[in-house]
Amino acid sequence: MTDRHHLLVHGGTFAAVGDGGDISGVRGGSSPDGLFVQDARHLSRWQLTVDGAVPEALTPVADGDTARCVLVPRGGRTEPPAYTLFREQAVADSAFVEALRVTSNRPTPTTVRIAVTADADFTDQFELRSDYRTYAKTGVVRQRQVLDDGVEFSYRRGEWRSRTTVTSEPAPDGVEETGTGARRLVWTLDLEPHGSAELSLRVAARPHGAAHDPRVPLSPAAANEQLLTLEGEFAEGVPFPTGWPELAAACARGLSDLAVLQVPATGPDGEELRVPAAGVPWFLTLLGRDALLTSLFALPYRPQLAAATLPALAATQATETGAGAVAQPGKIVHEVRHGELAHFGQVPYGRYYGSVDATPLFLVLLGAYTEQTGDPAPARRLEANARAAIGWMLDHGGLTSRGYLVYRADGGGLANQNWKDSPGAICSADGSRPSGPVMAAGAQGYAYDALRRTAHLARTVWDDEVYAALLEQAASDLRDRFQRDFWMAEHAFPALALDGDGHHVDALASDAGHLLWSGLLDKEYGELVGRRLLEPDFFSGWGVRTLAADQPAYHPLSYHRGSVWPHDNALITLGLARYGLHDEARTVAHALVDAATAAGHRLPEVLAGYGRDTHGEPVPYPHACVRESRSAAAPLALLTAVGGA
Repeated sequence: MTDRHHLLVHGGTFAAVGDGGDISGVRGGSSPDGLFVQDARHLSRWQLTVDGAVPEALTPVADGDTARCVLVPRGGRTEPPAYTLFREQAVADSAFVEALRVTSNRPTPTTVRIAVTADADFTDQFELRSDYRTYAKTGVVRQRQVLDDGVEFSYRRGEWRSRTTVTSEPAPDGVEETGTGARRLVWTLDLEPHGSAELSLRVAARPHGAAHDPRVPLSPAAANEQLLTLEGEFAEGVPFPTGWPELAAACARGLSDLAVLQVPATGPDGEELRVPAAGVPWFLTLLGRDALLTSLFALPYRPQLAAATLPALAATQATETGAGAVAQPGKIVHEVRHGELAHFGQVPYGRYYGSVDATPLFLVLLGAYTEQTGDPAPARRLEANARAAIGWMLDHGGLTSRGYLVYRADGGGLANQNWKDSPGAICSADGSRPSGPVMAAGAQGYAYDALRRTAHLARTVWDDEVYAALLEQAASDLRDRFQRDFWMAEHAFPALALDGDGHHVDALASDAGHLLWSGLLDKEYGELVGRRLLEPDFFSGWGVRTLAADQPAYHPLSYHRGSVWPHDNALITLGLARYGLHDEARTVAHALVDAATAAGHRLPEVLAGYGRDTHGEPVPYPHACVRESRSAAAPLALLTAVGGA
């Protein structure tokens, strides 16, 4: 996010506003501003003027669930401001509310003309990305209808319908055309000496397919009260560490973010669910890998996330082959989108299956949930889905034919389909990229864990000893193969991947820590890897870098080639603890908590890879999601790994 954008989030709705609370609708930059619901921008312009001029921010919007700012007319020292505006904004599900109070600073009566210019372009988020793609949208009809108390914007394309309604109390004195499609709501307010007047504005978004009109809170205070209640209930009863207040604060901040980052989903029987979204601004939707890892981190403390994520992903599990969506029977979905472009098939992400690791992680979470809670009901209900997922790993996934889970670049979607999914993320130490099929190391660890956990379910829940023995043998064989084929003796470290010819993709990468979490490595190999990850080229002081810094491929501001990812480090910390490397686990945990403390106790999606020894504060990655579910849950994983140490 840029400095001038501030995020307000509640479920599947978010708003990004500027320092003064405005929405400009200007395209470009790392993030768009606007009000977004289900991948569509339902407010593309929301600009306040007073007496025809834009006021300046005396107190700009600060981070928080409510956007508050203080505005005054532009001027100099010789003429004190004639008025002061107090602006407060918040979001709820499919809603945006604003309270505006204007106070006169004059000892005589005065008249002030307030105007809010509003527009809704209903642009799909994919149109706002910085990849310069354009999408044909024929037959579009846009309408604006003046209401007694505001204005309604509507959008139609074929069967696709969306609406945004803006209303106010008191009603505007007029609604003016602007020549651009936007509408200007105007009020003429008579103020007593040092008197005040208030306006209340409410925005209701009705995305395509909405079953009912949203419940718009009466005020930002009411919306904030809803959020505080939601966050408080979600964090209630979690045993925060008393001896480590910084970790306790990071856990509390993470739980508050997780409370509002839950979006609607549907289970196999049509039941309504709330699942962790990946993050804002670009991924306020269900991503299989992200929801699974978030649910795993939170499992000991908030098992309801897993209880919702598992059936939601079962309901979207592929049942047939679909080339455009990279779908194959039994595969777990990577990304679910609800926007216009997905609806018309102009992007493949309506249900997109370009992930090699969501399927084994689904099985890992199902097994872990059963073990953690002692509740076998989900494993019984989802037995057919679990068996189909195993079938995908063995057949389409490549375990039987190639010995490993394998993926190929998807020309219409993702080149890489493991967690490091940017185009150049899977690389050799010199930065060169593999060609042909790729067998990523981390995915093999997930597959191993999935086979073992599903074998346990087969034996203890499904009463299928033959199937259990088959899966256990497959896991044992995978472990033996992996240590033979991936281990680079000259580095005493596993390769990042194998290429289609079985050659090492030899970058030294943090993915090796995921192998510790999965338990794929023998104890001797695991201890070597764990200690290597704490050497200075890997460990920045804020966490373990995605690539060791002494390699030509390293770049501290690359998305996956040298940055520090909190969720990556959370998995590494859990893995270090699993292999008995408790001092190393505490070192990584303290580094992450220090990074969170420096940023108001919130961990971002990703940090730059610069070392703590050369820069005393964490350096942000410029395009990171500010609120991201895996990072929000990462402090809970640290608590599991090291306790309150």
